[in-house]
Amino acid sequence: MKHKEEIKEEICNCGCGCNCGEECTCGDECNCNEECNCGSDCKCHEEKSHHHDKHKEKIEKLENELKEEKEKSLRIQAEMMNFRRRQEESLATFKKYANENILKELLLIKDNFERGLSLESEENKEIFKGFRMIYQNIDKILEENQVVEINAIDVPFDPAIHQAVMTEHRDGVEPGMVIDCLQKGYKYKDRVLRPAMVKVSE
Repeated sequence: MKHKEEIKEEICNCGCGCNCGEECTCGDECNCNEECNCGSDCKCHEEKSHHHDKHKEKIEKLENELKEEKEKSLRIQAEMMNFRRRQEESLATFKKYANENILKELLLIKDNFERGLSLESEENKEIFKGFRMIYQNIDKILEENQVVEINAIDVPFDPAIHQAVMTEHRDGVEPGMVIDCLQKGYKYKDRVLRPAMVKVSE
């Protein structure tokens, strides 16, 4: 009888305190490094493997979540940088052409002065002297703001800078040439402030 008990005691070497000959209940608490000999019903390794797989799945899930958060953070940073760049470009454009509307109005005043000065003669020269000074001041303001007149005589018609309001056949002139300027056009820096109103050959 004693010999049988000794045999039972030798069956399990796990050291976890399970009852030999019975189903092993050590579960996750078993830390033995030796091979378990509990028998065919022992589930020590199965439970350890299951626990290891669950732990691995949690780690992978956390790693994926971390990766997604990093990608989301990078996208937000990129969007913020693009937004800041667009704002800076918009502000730079606004500053560059800030006087555009005022200069357009000033061109209308210049047009009126030019029409008036076209009536100047020797008889009224003194009367027009003051008007000419004002006209010259307007020209100076336009020049300081980089407003330049568009070339609109004897050049090929360009819809980007010319506005055709009339066509006319003229001997010796090939079609599509600007033959007369009805209203001067101007550029403001690298932008057309006002296209030239022209007559084009046909």
